[in-house]
Amino acid sequence: MIGPLRSVPPHRGDSTEPPTPSGLDRRVAALSLAALLVIGALMGSINLVVDGVLRDGAPRWAYAVTMLLLFALAGNLAVRGRVGQRHTLALVLLGDLIYLVVVLCIEDPLRYATPLMLLFPALAAAWFLRPRPLLVHMVVITGVCLAALWPSYDSTVGLLAQVGVSAATLNAASAGVFLLRRRVQRLLTATEMLSRQDPLTGLYNRRYLVEQAPRLWAQTRRESGLLSAVVLDLDHFKRLNDEFGHAVGDDVLSAVARSLTATVRPTDLLARTGGEELVVVSTVDLPEEAERLAERLRAAVAGSRGEAGLIVTASVGLAVAAPDDDDPVTGMWRLVERADTAMYAAKRGGRDRVAVADQPPRPAPADRAPEGPPAPRGCRPPDRVLDR
Repeated sequence: MIGPLRSVPPHRGDSTEPPTPSGLDRRVAALSLAALLVIGALMGSINLVVDGVLRDGAPRWAYAVTMLLLFALAGNLAVRGRVGQRHTLALVLLGDLIYLVVVLCIEDPLRYATPLMLLFPALAAAWFLRPRPLLVHMVVITGVCLAALWPSYDSTVGLLAQVGVSAATLNAASAGVFLLRRRVQRLLTATEMLSRQDPLTGLYNRRYLVEQAPRLWAQTRRESGLLSAVVLDLDHFKRLNDEFGHAVGDDVLSAVARSLTATVRPTDLLARTGGEELVVVSTVDLPEEAERLAERLRAAVAGSRGEAGLIVTASVGLAVAAPDDDDPVTGMWRLVERADTAMYAAKRGGRDRVAVADQPPRPAPADRAPEGPPAPRGCRPPDRVLDR
C-alpha cells in the first residue's frame, strides 16, 4: 500500500551534461566572486602602507581608488545575491583590467605584481563560466600578460618567453579547474538521477513523484483540467518469484516497465513506487480519457513479455480529481491513495481489470489470455498466464 508522500528537494534536470545554473548556483557564484574581490582588495591594500611599493603622486591615488572599487563591487555582489554568465564574465575581465592598473601604479611589477596575481580571476572564470566565455577570457589573459610585462623587458625573445610561460600556466590552471568542475557536475547529476530513478526498471521512483507533485498540481489547476492517478499492481507476483526465482521476477518487471513506457503519453509521469506497484499520474480533460488510459495500461502489462515468456497481469486502480487549494503533495497523496484503494477493489473483483475509485469494479476484459500448455521438458517455457 502506498504511504504518505513527503516533500523532498526539487530536482534540476535529467541530463548527464552540466546543468543550467539554477538560482542557488547564481547565488553561490555571486558570494564566491564577492569573497574573491574582498580578498584581492585586502591583499592589495597592504601595498598602501608598505614604503617603496607604490609610485608617489597620481599612481598612489589611482591605486587607492582601485582598491575601493574592489570593495564596492564586492558589496554590490553580496547585496544582489546572484550573478549571471555575462555579469560574471564582465567581473572577470574587470579583474584583468584592475591588474593592469596595479602594474602601472607599482614601482617593481615583476616583484610586486607578477602575472600570477591573475590566478584569482582565471580560476573564477574556470569555475563559473561556460566554455565559450572561458575561451574568451583565456585569450584576453594572454593579452593582459603581454601588456603587463612589456615595460619590464628590453628583449623581445625574453618578453615572449615570459608571456608564454605565464599565460600557459594560468590557462592550464583554468582548463584543469574547468574539467574538474564538469566532472564534479556530472557526478552530482548522475547521483541525483540515481536518487530519483529505480535502478532495475529505469523508471522514476517515489521521490521523483513527490518532487513533481507541485508542478503537476499547478499545471492542472492553470489549465482547469483533471488530474488522474493510475495504480498498477502485478497479480500474484510473489508466487512468480517463489516459482521461477527473483531473476525471472526482475526480468518480468523490466519487461512491464518497457511496455508501460511505450504506452504512456509524453506528458504522463510513470513511476515505480514499490516492489510490483507502479503509478501513472496524468493530466486529462475528461474522466473517460483517464479510463481509456488505464485500460491501455492494463492491456500493456498483459502484452508484455520477458525472456522467460511469462504472461503477467495487473490489477489497476484509477482515481480522478480536480486540483483544489490543498497542499500539492497532500492532494497528490490523497489522489494516489484513492487509486490504491480502487486497485485493491480490482484485486477482490478477480484481478486483471480496472477499478475506478468510488465505482464498483468492472467485469473482466474479454482479452484475458488463456492458460497455455505446459512446457516440454528441456525446452524454454512457452507463453503462459500465471494463476490468478
